[in-house]
Formats: sequence, structure tokens, C-alpha cells
Amino acid sequence: MRFFDAHCDTILKVVEEGRDFETSPQLHVTLRDLRAAGVCAQVFACFVLEARDPGRAYERAVELIDAVRGLCAAHPTELRLAGSVEDIAVACAAGGPTAVIISLEGADPLQGDVEALRDFHRRGVRLLTLAWDDNVFCGASFGSGAGLSAEGEELVGLCEELGVMIDVSHASDTAFWDICKVATKPFVASHSDCRALCDAGRNLTDEMIRALAERGGVMGINLASSFLSQEFADAERESREAFWTGVRSGERSFDEAHEEAARASLGLPRPPLEAIAAHVRHAVDVGGEDCVGLGGDLDGIDSMPAGIEGIAGYPQIADLLRRGGLTEARVEKVCYRNFARVLGA
Repeated sequence: MRFFDAHCDTILKVVEEGRDFETSPQLHVTLRDLRAAGVCAQVFACFVLEARDPGRAYERAVELIDAVRGLCAAHPTELRLAGSVEDIAVACAAGGPTAVIISLEGADPLQGDVEALRDFHRRGVRLLTLAWDDNVFCGASFGSGAGLSAEGEELVGLCEELGVMIDVSHASDTAFWDICKVATKPFVASHSDCRALCDAGRNLTDEMIRALAERGGVMGINLASSFLSQEFADAERESREAFWTGVRSGERSFDEAHEEAARASLGLPRPPLEAIAAHVRHAVDVGGEDCVGLGGDLDGIDSMPAGIEGIAGYPQIADLLRRGGLTEARVEKVCYRNFARVLGA
């Protein structure tokens, strides 16, 4: 089985923490594990938030993009930067180098300028998560809940013109429906789960899943325990609220608040592996077999279901889906075909 993973935060740990991408046991995604697991395409998210790098969002994004390109240059027989549909098709069909797709997680690096996307497209960006937190283009699920601004509508149009996939993970509910109104091509929720099974604002409602599917889009199942398991999300609520209180008040930096929240969740029991299959089945039941893929959020999350430690565990997910009654054709769609198709569209 091949795999297309629509979101990892690995490059942030490689750049900021100096992790060894080849074999580090402290990374969820390594070069060794990508190949061993049969990952044909991997989206590397360049997460940049103005609040973390005030006044340097553009420079920070360029640094992360260059680092992803550097990985490809250092390992040309195993990684190939994907700038076209053909690059992804070849990787998923031929079993050659893993196709590396660069994304921007949050539009903060555009610094309010829609046209700045052209520069990032030239640098290799092919997917844009419109908002992680509120920005001038789009409201976020963690933020005010605002929708798309006029600039945001322009940005959606330029994404479609250039061939940059629009990603609604992290967008507010209002922004999701605004995007549905203005988008003329399929879009994705690269790392979001089903809100009917876990009531987290980052997850999609059944109505959203149907709307995404009707437009030819795909949602990537996020492996974060707090998005898969209602029990885990409830247990984590206090630390999650403390995180945002600290960040919004200025009492804690983003990184300080995140470290505290991560420590608080360490002792919580991990949900069973079956939680992943439950979200896949629900999404298939609601939106159909063409709207579901994998977007693990690896190296951006602190807890995953028991038995999964990173990308190396993805073959277990395929086996889990088979045991859960999905046909081999459907398992292939979830594991890689759906995301390969939607990027082509």
C-alpha cells in the first residue's frame, strides 16, 4: 500500500530543534520511515504565525521553505520536490522518490498582500492553509470566528489561478461556508476529523463534509487524540483553555503555553487505534469514499492513538481499515488515491 499524507510539521522541528531528519527517534516523520512505510507523497507544512515571529513572518516562511527544498536536494534519490500534477502522479504510480509538496500553514507570511502569493508559488508552495489563527484574510476556529474578508476572497481566486490548493483546516465555520460560496475548484481540509464523533472546533460537521465532497474535495484524518476522541478532548479541555488564556493575555509566549499544555496531556490515556477507523467510516458514510484521506498532523501533535508512533505506523492504518470492512479499492482511496486526485483537480 502507498500513502499520501496531507500534513506534517516536521520541518519546524528540523529547523528549530535541529532534529536529524534521516533517523531521529524524536521525529514522527523521518526519511527512513517515509520509505519503509511506502509514503509516495508527503505535504510538509511551513507553519508561520505572526505572533511567534513578529515582523518576520515572511523571512521565517522563506527559511522553512528553503529547508524543505534543502531536504530534497540532500536526498535526490529518495525525495523529489513536486511542483506539478505529473510529479505526484509519477511518485504514486512508479514507487520512485517520495513527492514532497510544500504548504504554508497560515497566510501570515503574505503580510496582508494577496499578490505576495505569487512569490511563494515561485518558491514551490502548492497548498495554502488560509488561517491558523485570525489574519487579515480569514477567521480561524481558534480565533474570532470571522469569515473571509474581501482580501480573503481575492486570495482564494489567486490560489485557483496559480494552482495552489486551498486548505480550510483551522478556518472558522463562517469562513468555511464563505469559501464554499467563492471557490470554483475543489479544496481540502488537510488535517481535520469528524465533529459528530469529537466535538472540536477544528473538526468538520456532517454538513461541511457533504459540502466538501460535493465540490470534489478531500479531508485528511488528523491523528491528534484530542480531535479523534471526545473523552480525550474533554480531559484536555482545561489545559487547552489555559493555553489560549496565556497566549491571548500575553502572560505566556506561544511556545511557553504550548509546552505547558503538552506536559498536561502527557498522562492522559491514548484513545484506541480504532478511533482512526471510526472517523474514516463516518466520513465515508457522510461524504462518500472519494472525500477521505490521511493528514496526520505528525510532529505537530503530542498524542496519537495507542499503537501509532508516527509515519512508520501508517501500514497499520491500512490493515485497520481492511479489518473494518473497507474494500481494497476504498482503502487505496483513503491511503493515497483521493489526495492524489484532488491535487490534480
